[in-house]
Amino acid sequence: MLSSPAEQQALRATTDLELALAAVEAQLAALGEALKAQDPNATEVASTALHRALTVAVDRSTRAARNGGMPPALRRRLALAGASVAAQREAVARAATSLDRAIEILLPEAAPARSPVYGAQGNPWRSSTSGVAEA
Repeated sequence: MLSSPAEQQALRATTDLELALAAVEAQLAALGEALKAQDPNATEVASTALHRALTVAVDRSTRAARNGGMPPALRRRLALAGASVAAQREAVARAATSLDRAIEILLPEAAPARSPVYGAQGNPWRSSTSGVAEA
């Protein structure tokens, strides 16, 4: 039985973290479904809710760490949630890159002008001056 105020506070912090982590997991699932459905409005709502849930979870995990640490099971769940966020971010970045390539193919005049980064004379946008200050 928990008798000291410190033990009760640690239990409360762990319980708060458990609830916050469950909210993050639920929002990750909602965002995943919105991305699969390719629904921009649902994706925006879910990503905003996930951001809020992550903010609360980080706050609660900091509080739990200060009050005696985090149980290993919650630590694993938090790591898995972080990995899921990273995987979804990577998937969105890949989709955006793919979309950019498709736009360049379909609308070549809308694509930025491509030129070599370096030519025979070096950087093509470099001024003709040497860059040395003269007195």
